[in-house]
Amino acid sequence: MHHPVILKPEIDGELYEVFSKIGRPPSAPFTPDPFQLEALKAVKRTDCLVMAPTGSGKTWIAEQAIRHIFEQGKRCWYASPLKALTNAKWVEFGDHFDPHNVGILTGDTKENADAPIIVGTTEILRNQLYDAMYQVQDLDCDLVILDEAHFLGDAERGVVWEEIMIYLPARVNLLLLSATIENGREIAAWLGGLRRKECVVIEEKRRPVPLYPLFLHPSGRVLPFLEKRRLHRKVEPFISGQKTKHLLSGKTPPYGEIIKVLRKYRLLPAIFFLQSRAACDGAVAHFRSDPSPPDAVFENDLRELLERNPRLEPHRQLKQVRSYRVGSHHGGQLPAWKFLVETMMKKGHLDAIFATSTVAAGVNFPARTIVLFNSDYYNGHDCVPLDATAFHQMTGRAGRRGQDRIGFMLLIPGRFMDLIHMKRLIFTRPEDIESRIKNDFSMVLNLLLSQKLDDIRHIFENSLAVYQQARKTKKGKGSVEAGLWRDFQRHLSFLRAEGFVDGEDRLTEDGVWASKLRLDQPILIAECLRREALPLESEALLAAVIAPFVYDRGQEIHVTRKFLPRKLLRACDDIFACIRPVVERMETAGFPAAPLPLWPAVVIYEWACGRDWDEVIRERGIADGDMAMLVSRTADNLRQIASLKDTHPRVAELASKAREAILREPVVFE
Repeated sequence: MHHPVILKPEIDGELYEVFSKIGRPPSAPFTPDPFQLEALKAVKRTDCLVMAPTGSGKTWIAEQAIRHIFEQGKRCWYASPLKALTNAKWVEFGDHFDPHNVGILTGDTKENADAPIIVGTTEILRNQLYDAMYQVQDLDCDLVILDEAHFLGDAERGVVWEEIMIYLPARVNLLLLSATIENGREIAAWLGGLRRKECVVIEEKRRPVPLYPLFLHPSGRVLPFLEKRRLHRKVEPFISGQKTKHLLSGKTPPYGEIIKVLRKYRLLPAIFFLQSRAACDGAVAHFRSDPSPPDAVFENDLRELLERNPRLEPHRQLKQVRSYRVGSHHGGQLPAWKFLVETMMKKGHLDAIFATSTVAAGVNFPARTIVLFNSDYYNGHDCVPLDATAFHQMTGRAGRRGQDRIGFMLLIPGRFMDLIHMKRLIFTRPEDIESRIKNDFSMVLNLLLSQKLDDIRHIFENSLAVYQQARKTKKGKGSVEAGLWRDFQRHLSFLRAEGFVDGEDRLTEDGVWASKLRLDQPILIAECLRREALPLESEALLAAVIAPFVYDRGQEIHVTRKFLPRKLLRACDDIFACIRPVVERMETAGFPAAPLPLWPAVVIYEWACGRDWDEVIRERGIADGDMAMLVSRTADNLRQIASLKDTHPRVAELASKAREAILREPVVFE
């Protein structure tokens, strides 16, 4: 029988002095730091890259730069990688500049698109640059801010950041903001050469709130993790992992007991970073005894959030938020629920959030302490050792500017905690960003739409990839540029063979409208349009057949064909038969196409037909957040099809209706 672990909270004598610093700094009127003023001065005249730790005030620089442009009657664009971050900035800037001056553009939301201040996702800005190049127009904008600029090195999406930097007219000043770009000077030098104007680098290394690493002994005693730059002598016995069975020998770590230790020494609120969504939900479900005392302000704020979103009332984790002041936050949850948890945390109502590492990358709710159980993390494909960039993103959440004089990282020993690796990460700078530029059909079609072949080759010559290779090898720009160009030619000859490009390397009529499909699978969806294979009898069927094209995660949900509506099966079978020959030709030409699963069509069809969200989720066994993501990406693809009203009016109109049919609560919320 497994006995519950009871911890005896104690602290090592060496921590008395450190813990005496815990608490709020004296409140003082805001005065900008020298680095903030320098950045602001720079971006008024040229490009600027700001590298400063999380919480040090990069948003203040952005707001002041926007104000400077706005007061001159000019326009600016604020781009961020995540829809949640974009929504938060929309609200924030609306408070600062009045909502009617701020618009938002994401795949889901388009409001006030002609406003002088636009916040949106990076992909939308890239698409606007494509349109401006095609129409031979200047981008109607005078400042572009790229937040979380380290996404330039993201394996999947980094190419979008690089494209923006390459296509953006040089007269538009560029402000790049990031907490973790190690080779910022290299990127600034590349940008300076590319845009023929200086890119000023402003670097602030000092954390606004210092970080102190702690270690939890299995007895409940809190120890310093380090002595100078080496492991503390009392921590060293845990290197081998032999001594850790005491605390983590049960299936679930004693989260409630760990929170008791943190509470006793005023180390709350905390963010517990866990490996998986299931671990986060399991941690919250673990709280069953010792509810928190009632609190009128807490109840008031919670009631207000629930009134705005009544469908969260029956949420299975609401009891834990209310009774134990803990919440779970990860990609498997509804946007509205994540917003509720974030808001309650920001207002200081929660003791702890259990989150996956994705939280570190772009949601702004810092805590006094972050708690780590693992020295590896799940990168979406595999468990890999934490790298310095991910580590600094996580530890950047420890300590709240203006609310804390000191922030903490608490390491919990266990099977998956390599203490030597964690010690190394504390003293390691983030990894260098490498160019992620690559060709895909959407990019090639859009470049051919507005550029001659020589100009396209020139774009590759000016890429960060070529610049980095030239610096590394000191031999000039040969092989990377040649490789990019060869790969472009490979895409080009396939497009020529398929009739999207003519013998003079210009887009055919089909190529022109296909270029508007800025999607993962533009060729396959274009084939369905050319062969008139898309169903026109109902918006639910159209939404359904588009869903398999957007699903790229490994999840497999079993559906039994004989229980599915005949018309849905017929529509899907028609689509799969239509694209089979082109998929075979693509594979022969070396462009592997991911297999299209049937189940996304089924869940989107049921949702588009008006079925209850919870019923679909329960019956099909899909997580709320995964379903929301599938709906949102399907809607984005439908939006692109809806843009073809000149060439495909019937299907464009139906795509617009299909989008409305699926973009409703709880995917979108006020």
